[in-house]
Amino acid sequence: MPMVAFLQLSARPFRPQFQSKSISTLSSTRLATVRCASATSPKRYSITLLPGDGIGPEVISVAKNVLKLAGSLEGIEFGFQEMPVGGCALDLTGVPLPEETLSAAKQSDAVLLGAIGGYKWDNNAKHLKPETGLLQLRSGLKVFANLRPASVLPQLVDASTLKKEVAEGVDLMVVRELTGGIYFGKPRGFRKNENGEEIGFNTEVYATYEIDRIARIAFETARKRRGKLCSVDKANVLEIISCFSLRSITNTVSSYGGIIQQVTLYELNGLTYYISTFIRGGTHLLHELMSVYKKPLGFGSDQSVQCLNIRASMLWRKRVTAIATEYPDIELSHMYVDNAAMQLVRNPKQFDTIVTNNIFGDILSDEASMITGSIGMLPSASLGELGPGLFEPIHGSAPDIAGEDKANPLATMLSAAMLLRYGLGEANAATRIETAVMVTLDRGFRTGDIYAPGTKLVGCKEMGDEVLKAVESQLPAAL
Repeated sequence: MPMVAFLQLSARPFRPQFQSKSISTLSSTRLATVRCASATSPKRYSITLLPGDGIGPEVISVAKNVLKLAGSLEGIEFGFQEMPVGGCALDLTGVPLPEETLSAAKQSDAVLLGAIGGYKWDNNAKHLKPETGLLQLRSGLKVFANLRPASVLPQLVDASTLKKEVAEGVDLMVVRELTGGIYFGKPRGFRKNENGEEIGFNTEVYATYEIDRIARIAFETARKRRGKLCSVDKANVLEIISCFSLRSITNTVSSYGGIIQQVTLYELNGLTYYISTFIRGGTHLLHELMSVYKKPLGFGSDQSVQCLNIRASMLWRKRVTAIATEYPDIELSHMYVDNAAMQLVRNPKQFDTIVTNNIFGDILSDEASMITGSIGMLPSASLGELGPGLFEPIHGSAPDIAGEDKANPLATMLSAAMLLRYGLGEANAATRIETAVMVTLDRGFRTGDIYAPGTKLVGCKEMGDEVLKAVESQLPAAL
C-alpha cells in the first residue's frame, strides 16, 4: 500500500494507552529468543538500515534488535541490509550517497536511518558534505511529507525547560513539507550587486500541487488526532505579484515612480522567468501592481518573455484554505510563523497538528522537540506517494559522545515504531515498541540527556536491553 494512502487510513497520535506492568528480570539467553506468533508462514519485510555517522551505528543496532523482537511476536520476519550513507560513505566511496545505497533503499519496504554528519567533514565542499547525502536520499525516495510528533511523556515532564503546568499534556504533530521551498528553489547562488558587494540569495518557490498534497496529509493526520489543524506561514509579508512581460512590468513600475533594482533570469519547466526584486516604491506600489496584474497579459513582439514573481507564502495560505473545503470536520486556523514560534513556548497545548513549509517546519519542529525535554526522545517519518518511507530520529550524530555508550536510543526505537505503523501498516507491532518504551521509563531507566535524581542512569546498550525485556514480557499475538 502506498505510504500516503496508508497514512490516510491509519494516522493517529503517538500516545499509547496502557497501564504499566512490573517486569521480572530476564536472562540474556531469554532476550535472544524469538517467538513466532503463528504456525502459518510469517509476513516478511525488507528493511534497509543506514547507521550513518556518530552515534548512528549505536542507536541503529539497538533499534534493530527491538524491531526484530516486536515483529516476531506478531508473526513478522525482517530481512535487514546495512548500507553506508553520509560521512562514512564519503570515507568509503568518495560520495555521501552511493548509488548502491539509494538502489537498496528504493527496493526495500522501509528505510531506518541513524544520523548523518560530523566535525570531520564540516569543511568539505557542499556536494561532498554528509548532509547532501540526506537531501539526495529524500529526493531519490520521493518523500515529501515529514511527520514529527512532540509529546511530553508524563515520566519526563520535569525534564522540560518549560514550567510543568505549561509542558504537561503537550501532544502535537508537525507536518513539514520536505522537498520544496527555499532549500530547493531556484535561482540561488552568489553574485555582486551594483556596489560591487557580494550577495547571496535563495528563492522560496512552491507549486500548487506541492502545497495541495502536503495539506491533504496534514488534514488526514488531524482527522485521526483531535481534529484541529494550524497552517503556519508568513503571508503578511510574502505577497503574490504576477506579471507576464519584462517590458510591461518595467513600464508599470516606472509609472508609479518605482525602480526595479535587480532582475534575475532563470528557467523552470522549460519556460523562462524573470524575477524582479528589490522594487523601490514601498507598499503602495506593490498594492498597485497587484491590482493591475490580476491575470496574465498577452504576448506581443516586444513581450516574448514570461515574467513571474510569486511570493510563495500567500499561495500557501490560499491553497490550504481551498483544500480545507474537502475536510469540513477539521477546524483550520492560520498563524504567522513568528507568532507560532512564540506560542509554542507560551501555550503549546493549543496545538494539535501543525502544517508548514520546509524551512519553517525545520525550525518549529526542533523548537517543539525541546518542549519534551530532550531531542533524543523524538522520532520522525518521511513519506511519499509510492515506495518506501524514511524513518529517523530527529537528533544529530553527536560526534562528541560517539562510541561512548552515552546516546539515547529511544528516538530511534520510536522511529522503528513509526516505520511499523506508517510504513508497513503493522500497528500492533508498533504499539508493542511504544508500550515497551513507556514501561522502561516507568521503571526509572534514563540516559544522561533525560536523567534526574532518583532515576537510574544507564547507557545506550543497557537502555536497549531494558526495552527488549519490556517487549519480551508481552504475550505473542493470538494464534
